[in-house]
Amino acid sequence: MSALEVLAPGPLTTVQDRGRAGAFRYGVGVAGAADRAALALANRLVANPPERAGLEVLLGGLEVRTEAPLVVAVTGAPVPVTVDARPAPHSSVLVLDAGQVLRLGQAPAGLRAYVAVRGGVAVEPVLGSRSRDTLAGLGPEPLAAGDRLPVGPAPAGRPRLRTAPVAGPATGTVAVGVVPGPRHDWFTDPGVLFTGTWTVTPASDRVGLRLERPAGQPGLQRRREEELPSEGVAVGSLQVPPSGQPVLFGPDHPVTGGYPVVGVVRDADVDRLAQVRPGQSLRFRPVPAPEVPAP
Repeated sequence: MSALEVLAPGPLTTVQDRGRAGAFRYGVGVAGAADRAALALANRLVANPPERAGLEVLLGGLEVRTEAPLVVAVTGAPVPVTVDARPAPHSSVLVLDAGQVLRLGQAPAGLRAYVAVRGGVAVEPVLGSRSRDTLAGLGPEPLAAGDRLPVGPAPAGRPRLRTAPVAGPATGTVAVGVVPGPRHDWFTDPGVLFTGTWTVTPASDRVGLRLERPAGQPGLQRRREEELPSEGVAVGSLQVPPSGQPVLFGPDHPVTGGYPVVGVVRDADVDRLAQVRPGQSLRFRPVPAPEVPAP
């Protein structure tokens, strides 16, 4: 089994896959890649099955050395990529010889880059997933210099794409669709959510984006002040604490919450939120709830 040696982990690099589906009964959330589409593209480029684990790299700075010839791809935030200090293309198939060093520079836009290696990062799974859940403390620890990451056996298929150029992440205000509810009736005017903009604060992480209003714009005011029994929450939920400043739950969100949820970001927009930086603004627009097929 081949491996990658971690020379430098950057600010935060974690192993992620598609997450722990079906673990709610244990009180454990899904976790998994914050930008699911970016990890899926990286796996597709190296011809991995979609469930293989890769690396989620916050802002850049990751440096790894191969122990054997490997095929890798870097997607997500458009970090500068080098192999042995020579520039290499982003969102492309990269063939590395044994002993070569892959380095990710600082992302000029976006927040998270993804590294897939043909065969997948084969750390020990926990509850059926290799993802790090930063809230629950499950899965492999964030990478540290000196770590050795085993790489699984290469799949039978061969890469069919050499490169897959995609649009870069937005750098200004990001507009996302929100399905109102389930507790919008707990607020005096839930429509305030859809007026003006909300700023992402530096306190944001994989658990959620903490939002605040720019000066002069109103927050959300509670109409009902009684306690709400804890209930299940999903990724994309906009939970509103007494401050009136929502928390937009990310992949490592708690399984249940006791504050009312004024709306839920539609699934099609969740991946875009993974690339929003502190200081950027969000603008919400109401969208209808998806139709549920009759049983």
